[in-house]
Amino acid sequence: MMDVRWSRVLAAGVMGLALQGQVCLAQAGDAKAAWMLGPFERLVDAPVISPLKESTFTDPVSGKVVHWEALHTFNPAAIVKDGKVYVLYRAEDDSGAMMIGGHTSRIGLAESEDGIHFTRLPEPVLYPARDNQQENEVPGGVEDPRIVESEDGTYVLTYTQWARERNTYTVGVATSRDLRVWAKHGPAFGTTGKYAELKYKSAGILTRRVGDRLIAAKVQGKYWMYWGEVELRLATSTDLIHWSPVEDAKGQPVVLLRARPGLFDSAFPESGPPPLLTRDGIVVTYNAKNAETGGDPKLAPETYSVGEALFSASDPKRLLVRTKEPVFKPEQPYERSGQYKAGTTFAEGLVLFKGRFYLYYGCADSRVAVATAPVR
Repeated sequence: MMDVRWSRVLAAGVMGLALQGQVCLAQAGDAKAAWMLGPFERLVDAPVISPLKESTFTDPVSGKVVHWEALHTFNPAAIVKDGKVYVLYRAEDDSGAMMIGGHTSRIGLAESEDGIHFTRLPEPVLYPARDNQQENEVPGGVEDPRIVESEDGTYVLTYTQWARERNTYTVGVATSRDLRVWAKHGPAFGTTGKYAELKYKSAGILTRRVGDRLIAAKVQGKYWMYWGEVELRLATSTDLIHWSPVEDAKGQPVVLLRARPGLFDSAFPESGPPPLLTRDGIVVTYNAKNAETGGDPKLAPETYSVGEALFSASDPKRLLVRTKEPVFKPEQPYERSGQYKAGTTFAEGLVLFKGRFYLYYGCADSRVAVATAPVR
């Protein structure tokens, strides 16, 4: 999700990036194209997870009791386990500066038997601690998770590590067998080598459907991860923990999606929930920011909406088609009120549950909501 950290990048001229012939646009009005996952509709006209001021937690770094989900609860990952939907959501405490990115974030866990009504744990399950990732996660915290299940039932979480005082952020990787106890493995691209100093965030690992499960998928013998904000890029792994960016002929990370002037993603695209391998190809659901000027006139400036792109099933970096209109966008008051008032439907969690897709998303950087679509 956008905040003051990333806005400096946009000032460098993202709006002027050319399409370079890489995109075959889907036509406007293609919201029901056969390859797409939508259209998504709201299950209930209300958030499903909202802040709780009474929740407390003893912070292992400071030793102080904090109200860990008092201000905002948003940007959720989601997974189905034992017939229930589990949502891992970003929660901000009431410390720090009253501005986007100024608080400490932790990851909470909530479960539901119907995908709508959630019971949450009283304390976070992933948080900054006095561990080997402290320098990467203090004081900003852990943010914006995405989750997949591996073939052996291990859960793999990608999330943003935010070291606010050093203005450094990376994609962290953590694993768990029960969604409650997590082992942190550090930055996805490692701490040495050419990408050790890279600032990067937002990463969704490719999945495939196995019955009613969506599990991590291999293509060409490797796992694939679509990552990045401002430009959408790609990485591969053999173990779901250690990742290597896919590079172009110049040795730079290959760029898959860029901003498109005049459209809903005119400021930039950003990786959304874990992509899905289908019979038509790889469906990448991504978040998109409308430009302040020169964007989609049907959306308010700086609105975050959701788009979809289709990549080749045999070549995950080859783009086949990309929607020209958002497939989901802010429409309700709770999606336009909060700490990001321009409007946000920021998708990070996608599950197959009771014969339908459930898309969990953040509302205005403040709450969690859900939408569904039929499985075609």
